[in-house]
Amino acid sequence: MLPLREIVKEESEDGFKYCNKSHFVLVHGSGGGAWNWYKISTHLEKHGYKVSCLDLKSAGIDATNLSSILTFEDYNKPLVDFLSALPENEKVILVGHSAGGVSVTDAIHRFGKKISIAVFVGATMLRRGFLTEQDKIDGIPDKIRHPHLPTNSTMTREFVPKISPEDATLGRMLQKDGPDKVISEAKFPESPGIDEVLRLYIKTMYDQVLKPEQQDAMIKKWRPSDVFLLESDHNPNLSTPLYLARMLIKAASSTEIFTGTCT
Repeated sequence: MLPLREIVKEESEDGFKYCNKSHFVLVHGSGGGAWNWYKISTHLEKHGYKVSCLDLKSAGIDATNLSSILTFEDYNKPLVDFLSALPENEKVILVGHSAGGVSVTDAIHRFGKKISIAVFVGATMLRRGFLTEQDKIDGIPDKIRHPHLPTNSTMTREFVPKISPEDATLGRMLQKDGPDKVISEAKFPESPGIDEVLRLYIKTMYDQVLKPEQQDAMIKKWRPSDVFLLESDHNPNLSTPLYLARMLIKAASSTEIFTGTCT
């Protein structure tokens, strides 16, 4: 079950020990894109990790018209295609942020044997998607679930107070409308072996978008292997990238996805 990996122990200039060489696949949330991960990707690659950042349909530089996305399967096709193309003996660490957690869950159902660990970062984590009204209460931000609320971009400092002014400006320039209705209709059949995939949840403790009580409810319903607490707003990939990168590396090196140990 465990992939064969070369274990490389190195100590960086920040004094943190890293175990290489895994392949991280990073999945953005609704309206985001691969660009959301530019800081995390830089940190991970700096320490020898392979990183792939994807644009889902209509996101980032993908030119698909949002109105043409009619199903969650349409939206998540770039991730499905990416994982389908991986060699049978290759496993990845799959990371989803926010609504990207729905994409990660879909991948666990479809490609569990290609995922060494799934990491949910302040993300929607529902075993079978949105089957009930309670699932929507737990897994969809209030500002999306209630159309009458202000629809300010979640990249504004109102929602992500720890973000820098420069990244807030970048977000306003690059953020798009996301297929929120399509995402909220995602449902998954029960799949054999789904619980064999290690799952870690990184709880964003000061999240004003997917609130901590929503994250707690999902963690309680589908318990992951471990929960890490991050003192961050909704976008730690931009506001606290070093701490998030360290947690991702810790998640990789502290689980039994490697042969050997990092000591």
